[in-house]
Amino acid sequence: MSDYAIFTDSSCDLPAAMAADMGLHVLPLTVNVNGREYRNYLDERELGFSEFYSKLRGGANASTSAPNVEAFVQEMRPVLESGRDILSICFASVLSSTYQNACMAASELAPQFPERKIYCIDSKCASLGQGLLVYLAVNKKKEGLGIDELRDYVESTLPTICHWFTVDDLFFLKRGGRISAATAAVGSVLHIKPVLHVDDAGRLISMFKTRGRKASIKAMFEKAATTSENISAQTVFISHGDCIEDARYLESMIRQELHPVDVIINHVGPVIGAHSGPGTLALFFTGPVR
Repeated sequence: MSDYAIFTDSSCDLPAAMAADMGLHVLPLTVNVNGREYRNYLDERELGFSEFYSKLRGGANASTSAPNVEAFVQEMRPVLESGRDILSICFASVLSSTYQNACMAASELAPQFPERKIYCIDSKCASLGQGLLVYLAVNKKKEGLGIDELRDYVESTLPTICHWFTVDDLFFLKRGGRISAATAAVGSVLHIKPVLHVDDAGRLISMFKTRGRKASIKAMFEKAATTSENISAQTVFISHGDCIEDARYLESMIRQELHPVDVIINHVGPVIGAHSGPGTLALFFTGPVR
């Protein structure tokens, strides 16, 4: 059985040290802030996450772009030349062209390495939902699954990754076309906090609204309590848009009431944060349904 490498991209929002320990190949997406481009490395070498959110709070405009086909080719080629296969778990295709570019790179390289396998998977996930899927895949690889078995495992597991988000500033949802200007204005006055979910295609959709920040966080906890599957045997992931206190508050409820194996907390990186804004809080776990 041939050895293989697991690829992903920086929208996974995994802690840099954790990604390194897992031996991942992580391609950075690009973030444009007020006309200046930064590559979104997990270790923040070009743009610190707190610095990024400070820029957003100061009124900066931010947009993102995927790694292009050549970036994938350059990262994949040395792995293939070393005699290893590749499994690439990519950012949701409805949100980014990352998956499509990985597939095009694989198609370009396949004739040059006919003995190698290159599999690209649309995670239909974002932020640490994608990170959780990658984490589970790495654990299965450590158990000895071959690349074909792992591909099947990832494809069967991705529909069970549950994503729950809330945001603090409705302006960013308005700018992204998620809500109208009138809804954003009224919601801000009334302290309405939406709770959002990721559907089976990877699209972010609004599920219900709460009054106040604490209520939205408690609603996310309730979703974990009522829709997770055997959460006491899981590692739960939480990502935050520069609001660590809220992340810790959610973590404390989950640890005290649900007793998971562990809780991993990290920033919502600039890729997602550019569209969701400061104060975004997200919770990820596995369940029988999304």
